[in-house]
Amino acid sequence: MQERRKHPRINKKLPLKVKAGSFDLVTETKDISLSGAYCQVDKFIQPMTKVGLLLLLPLRLKNDKIATRKLNLEGVIVRAEQVKDREGKFNIAIFFNNMKEKDKVNLNHYIQSHIKP
Repeated sequence: MQERRKHPRINKKLPLKVKAGSFDLVTETKDISLSGAYCQVDKFIQPMTKVGLLLLLPLRLKNDKIATRKLNLEGVIVRAEQVKDREGKFNIAIFFNNMKEKDKVNLNHYIQSHIKP
């Protein structure tokens, strides 16, 4: 099967807060790309729901120190499915939209630094 993704995806656990309507969910990514993230939450979010996101991104600086960047992103839930054998748990796929150029650069840098050659 041919890969249809536009951007490379990496399996990394990054802290993520999902703001949907009147509630916030704290979770971590299972995988992430420049166009979206996949994670598990404990509340169903209807597909096509617009969400606010706060992603904590650890970036290695030129002096080899790690600095955490807070990326305030917007997204849309494109898939939500109940986890088998785990009642009340849902895997969701989030498409990023309206990303600031600076956030795009930082996220791309992080992803590229974790792609195995």
